[in-house]
Formats: sequence, C-alpha cells, structure tokens
Amino acid sequence: MSTVWIIDDDKSIRWVLEKALEQANIATRVFEQAEPALAALKREHPDAIISDIRMPGMDGLALLRHAHEAHPDLPVIIMTAHSDLESAVSSYQQGAFEYLPKPFDVDEAVSLINRAIAHFAELNANAPQTEEETEEHEIIGEAPAMQEVFRAIGRLSQSNITVLINGESGTGKELVAHALHKHSPRAAQPFIALNMAAIPKDLIESELFGHEKGSFTGAGGQRRGRFEQANGGTLFLDEIGDMPADTQTRLLRVLADGEFYRVGGTTPVKVNVRIIAATHQNLEGLVKEGRFREDLFHRLNVIRIHLPRLADRREDIPKLLSHFLKRAAEELEVEAKTLRSETEDYLSSLDWPGNVRQLENTCRWITVMASGREVLISDLPPELLEQQGSIHTSGNWEQALRFWADQQLANGVTNLLDTAVPVFERIMIETALKHTAGRRRDAANLLGWGRNTLTRKIKELNMDGHGSDDDDDSDE
Repeated sequence: MSTVWIIDDDKSIRWVLEKALEQANIATRVFEQAEPALAALKREHPDAIISDIRMPGMDGLALLRHAHEAHPDLPVIIMTAHSDLESAVSSYQQGAFEYLPKPFDVDEAVSLINRAIAHFAELNANAPQTEEETEEHEIIGEAPAMQEVFRAIGRLSQSNITVLINGESGTGKELVAHALHKHSPRAAQPFIALNMAAIPKDLIESELFGHEKGSFTGAGGQRRGRFEQANGGTLFLDEIGDMPADTQTRLLRVLADGEFYRVGGTTPVKVNVRIIAATHQNLEGLVKEGRFREDLFHRLNVIRIHLPRLADRREDIPKLLSHFLKRAAEELEVEAKTLRSETEDYLSSLDWPGNVRQLENTCRWITVMASGREVLISDLPPELLEQQGSIHTSGNWEQALRFWADQQLANGVTNLLDTAVPVFERIMIETALKHTAGRRRDAANLLGWGRNTLTRKIKELNMDGHGSDDDDDSDE
C-alpha cells in the first residue's frame, strides 16, 4: 500500500485529506509542522508528500528544498491558500511535483496524489533495493503451511509463469507477489501493483492501459498506464475478482496478444509483462455465477499459491509479534514493548479474523497505548479482551491445549505428560470441590471417581488443605 505524508498546521485540511486518501486505499501520516516530518524522513520513505507553504517554524518551500536534497525523486505537492505567482514559481523552481491552490476539489487532490505516487513508482522501479526495503517485504513463517509457500516461491524462481495467489484479506498476498518478483529473472525490472478494489470502475482502464490527451474529461496529457510502467517486469493485480467485465475482456486480449491501446488511442502499445494476480474470493464460484470470465480464469490460474489464515499457523504468532513490536517502536521512536508470557500465549490463542494485518495494527496500538514497557493481558485493546470469555468456553479448550503442547515440544520440552497430567488433575479437582462447597464425596461423584481415589490424588498433588472429608464411608 502506498503512503502519503500530509503536512499542514490546519487540522481541518489534514482531516479532509486523510479521510479522502484512506477511502482511496492510500495510507497516510500527518504532521502539523515541517520539522518532525523532516526528522521522520531520515528513517522512512513515503511515496509522496503534500505540504502547506505557510506553517509555524519551517515553511513548505524550505521543507521541499531539504526533502529534495535527501531524496531527489520524492514527489512533493505544495498547497497554499495564498496562491500567487511568486509562490507557484518558487515551488516549481525548487522541484515541486505540483502546485495546489486552496480551496481545492478533494477528488482532484486525490487524483493528483495518485499521479505523484505513480510517478515515484516509475522513477524507482529499477532502483536497487536497500537492506531496509528488503526487510520491509520479509515474510515470516515457520509453520508447515508457510514452508509450502516458500517452497513454491523457490520452485518458481527461474520462471516467468503467471501465478494466482489465494488467501483471506490481510494474509500477505502482496508480500508473496514481491517475493515472486524478487526471486525471478525479472528482479531488476519494475514491480508495479494495482488494487482492483481501490480504483473507481470508470478509471480502471485508464489506470491499467493509460490514456491519450483529451480522451476524457480531466485527461490533460498522455499518461502511461500500469502495463507500460511494468514493461519488462511484473504487474501485480490485487483483488482481481473485483475487475469489471469489460476490463476482463481487455485484459484477456492483452495476455493473448501482448499489446493494447491506451484509452482514446489508435496506436498499439506492445509490452512484455509477467502477471501475478491475487484474490480473497472464490474465483471458481464467480465463474459459475457469470461474474468472472472462465477463459481469463484459466489464463491466470496457471500456478496457484494458497496463503493460510493466521489462525492456521499459530506457531508463527510469537515471532510476528516480536517483529511488529520492534518495527512499531522504530516508526514511533520509542522503546520496544515486551510481552509477558501469558500475554503472548493469550494473543496466540485468538482467531485473528484480520490475519497478519490485524496483528500488525494491534502491535502499533500496543506500542502507543500500553502504559508500561512490559505488556499485560489487561493492557490489550478492549476488542481483544472481549474475546477472552469465548476462548475458554466449551470446545476451544482442546484447541488451546493443542497449541500449548505444540509450543512446549517446539521449545524442546520432554516428558510432557509428567507436567501436563498433574496440572490437569489439580484443575479438575479444584473446580469440582468449588462446585460442591469442598465436599469430597460429592466432588468425587462429579469427577467419576471413588472418594478414596480422590483422597489419594489430593495427597499425591499436595492438596491436603482442599475440601473436607467428614464422613468415613468407603466406596472403594
């Protein structure tokens, strides 16, 4: 997902742009002043910046100058309510991507920001990856299901074949697409991503294939689409199941012929692009319903990789928690939080319907909101604590026990039953005695034991202070 920084001392402008960009599936980070943004720019690299000119402290033009010294290719959009010729000229002379006078139309601002992001992606498509960028796309997974994904990426490393990635939202489909590209013969060429669900239907063809000047209202000049930007490299089409029917037809033709026409164009454009598609939907079901072309499905479904839900690879959760807590601390310039063992166990037992993305966002929440360095269960977000009751209800205790056993054996513990059975028996005895107000005979009946067996177990487990043994009747 692309990230845009918004820098403006006007809270209402920040709020409007933040909400509009979120709806366009663009991540944002907001700053009231230029200085904190410049400090953050030493550690992080957004895809574009939109900044006011007049702010307390450093103004937007000074920010633009410093940003370009450090990152010459980073597009910076300058906006101001005091639009005058001098400001506009100064902005462009110092390398501004565009000059945006206030008040502005929000849709036009989002369109301009999208152009800046595409421009940045195009300029940097062939740039070598830094160690930090590589780390950002790291896939963490030791679970068997993830090892199968790694094996598939390895087997495809010398291939340019089309791949379809299946998995629920938040499982990391784009990370796998990045890995497939990075470990392919096209690694030195562009990797361009487009999310079908994030683009208005009437703009999808322009985004994919580009447009000629004047081909529709607002088309001020010729624009290269994602296919041209990805020429020689990889085009990642996320949420392919949301692609409109007429665009499916055009895509099928491009895959068959290797060429297309820009919107409003008459000259064919030839490209050599590897397609990696992804979806959380059941494409076979969409084909049966007539909502997805069967011939396009077969074109895309050459090799399929399935990403497991986070709940199906719980053994990876502790490592993911550690990774995301460390990353969140670096982003926010604070000390990394550590989880108490019971907190880690609790988080590992949750279902995580939002998968890895939800886990990552939870780590950001913990980093900001948890009061101490060591995180207790009570420090967790309220919506996670609401699940506490459901986790321990009938049916889920077996899953929790299985997870505990997996963790213990993975950590090299032996003689597992020597630890587990006494703990299990102690809990059952304590709970039964609680229900019988400490009467051992009645507790033995609840457990299905004779009273003498219960008495012997109480002695073996050093529980002599538990319950009363007033009657002497023997039933064994």
